Amino acid sequence: MTTENAGNKYPDFIDDARLTALVRDTREDAGRVRDVIAKSMAKQPLTLEECAVLLAAGSPDLVEQIFAAARELKRTVYGNRIVLFAPLYIGNYCINNCAYCGFRTGATSALRKTLTNDELRLQVEALEDMGHKRLILVCGEHPTYTPQFIADAVRTVYGTHKGKGEIRRVNINAAPLEIEGYKIIKAACIGTYQIFQETYHHETYRAMHPAHTRKGDYLYRLQGLTRAFEAGCDDLGIGALFGLYDWKFEVLGLVAHAAFLSQRFNCGPHTISFPRIQPAHDMHLDTKHFVSDADYKRLVAILRLAVPYTGLIMTARESAAIRNEVMAFGVSQIDAGTRIELGGYTRKGAQDLRREQFQIGDVRSLDEMARELMQAGYVPSFCTSCYRQGRTGEIFMEYAIPGFIQQFCTPNALVTLAEYLEDYASPATREIGRSLIAQELGKLEAPQAEAARTALAAVAQGKRDIIF
Repeated sequence: MTTENAGNKYPDFIDDARLTALVRDTREDAGRVRDVIAKSMAKQPLTLEECAVLLAAGSPDLVEQIFAAARELKRTVYGNRIVLFAPLYIGNYCINNCAYCGFRTGATSALRKTLTNDELRLQVEALEDMGHKRLILVCGEHPTYTPQFIADAVRTVYGTHKGKGEIRRVNINAAPLEIEGYKIIKAACIGTYQIFQETYHHETYRAMHPAHTRKGDYLYRLQGLTRAFEAGCDDLGIGALFGLYDWKFEVLGLVAHAAFLSQRFNCGPHTISFPRIQPAHDMHLDTKHFVSDADYKRLVAILRLAVPYTGLIMTARESAAIRNEVMAFGVSQIDAGTRIELGGYTRKGAQDLRREQFQIGDVRSLDEMARELMQAGYVPSFCTSCYRQGRTGEIFMEYAIPGFIQQFCTPNALVTLAEYLEDYASPATREIGRSLIAQELGKLEAPQAEAARTALAAVAQGKRDIIF
């Protein structure tokens, strides 16, 4: 059953007229901005009207107040941890013709491929050799990429080990499915299932996604994660592709989507992503809605304040410089050592857009990224414990909302960082990391600090995968 014949079970909760009016009619008001910031600092999600107040704040002093609040909220909820992962593209055949994508059917000179099981294992081994523990599998929308195909790929990833390497969490970025399809993939023990709406603006969505394609059904995609929740998946990610339409409208669309899921399932999305359009093979788009760096920083900070407990993901689409700067405004997850062409992790050479969905901007290796994060005062985390201990969905919020999650996250982050330093880091990164771990241990309260020291000693003796 698709959403087109499902009646009111799958409503269209995006009201273009309302969101447009909020963007158009909300005026800058310093007093209201301070009131909204105060609510967010109390770790309460914001309404659409309150988000519009922040979006209307353009004066430098008010923008800086928003930035400062986002930095502080990020520190109090997530600490100084940054979770690291890598994307792994497993197939780029696609039946859609999205105007901004290098995989679209209209890109006839694109180089198409689906990884075989042996090729997939080689990619996973290469990622394990870097030190990765988290992956997100990505594929186009095509009859070949069935739920069973994706589930089999997940099991292949989990079953691939090289030396001390192992992948402990596999997320998915793929097409929306029917409920039975999600159940098949969930049975393979996936982590987060991501579906990006791309744009929440109906007219723009129609312009970007031809009506005769599967992705042309706005409502089917919009309610893809509703069906995932109904299938038993409770760890889900949403996102918008900034640059297709007015960035302020898209921020409100993301917040509206998060609110809908929270109201319906008592649990919002686990993550929100906010990629900007980047060049893609044979792409020709009007750039009138391109998001400047200044506005990009604003939208990330506002999202942080709008949804205090939702993870924010910033990908290697962005340059190293902008990622370094924006990270402070609330980002909690980034990818590192990223290659997005099919078979890219075992292939040498420059990016080839014929093999890629888009052009990436940050080509730093995992070791470089980890070292630079630590030099900036962040703790790179490879932790997967919450998901593997069942602390997801509503259960995660029970831990996160009162702040108890920090009792788990910091020790787990330090122990998984120690694993990386022992097994994969360069000497320079290892030296910086050991010093950082010592500093962070000094910030922990006595019970957590003692438990972390015991676990770190076990890591030094060769024990792995210690979970708090």
